[in-house]
Amino acid sequence: MKTHLLQILFLSFSAILFAQNPNDNSASRIKSVIDSSKADNMVLKQSFEVNVPLDSVWNAYVTKIGWESWAVPIAEVDFKINGTIKTNYNRLGKVGDESTITLHIINYIPKRMLTLQAELTKNFPEFMKEDEKDLFNMILFEEMSSSKTKVISYGMGYKKKEKYMSLMNFFIQGNEQSYLNLISYLETGKPSIKY
Repeated sequence: MKTHLLQILFLSFSAILFAQNPNDNSASRIKSVIDSSKADNMVLKQSFEVNVPLDSVWNAYVTKIGWESWAVPIAEVDFKINGTIKTNYNRLGKVGDESTITLHIINYIPKRMLTLQAELTKNFPEFMKEDEKDLFNMILFEEMSSSKTKVISYGMGYKKKEKYMSLMNFFIQGNEQSYLNLISYLETGKPSIKY
């Protein structure tokens, strides 16, 4: 359970899930960069392009059907500023039980930008809980053409500390797998991994 909570944080903080298959050449579609130019913080920037209209990508992030199609088996979405996205990786669980992960919708500009902040539960490491108020995920959506969309995710607030540094490869791989799942769902109608 602790692993799943860490993973959603980094789907959201451009924060998730399974280690990537090294033989999967589709991983080159996602670009991951850590910017540590600020003295005490790191920003994880991840971007990809997907061959579908902007509306399809936006709906995957802001609807119950979207989340349940590529990210989790159970989702509840109250999409508004100060709303929430509540998810559960346990197919037999329910929203509200102890394995529920809550993402707070800080703000958004329709089809342009979405800012999320995870609610850290007792299952997260203490060092992350200490930094909870500083951890955000800002996702930008750009219409490249009527049938192509670019997504840029900024995981912000990571401290330039050894504990975060040692986890970054895990975060990057988990996020990349999640984005590959999203790309597969959007382009083929089927996620690359069924949760």
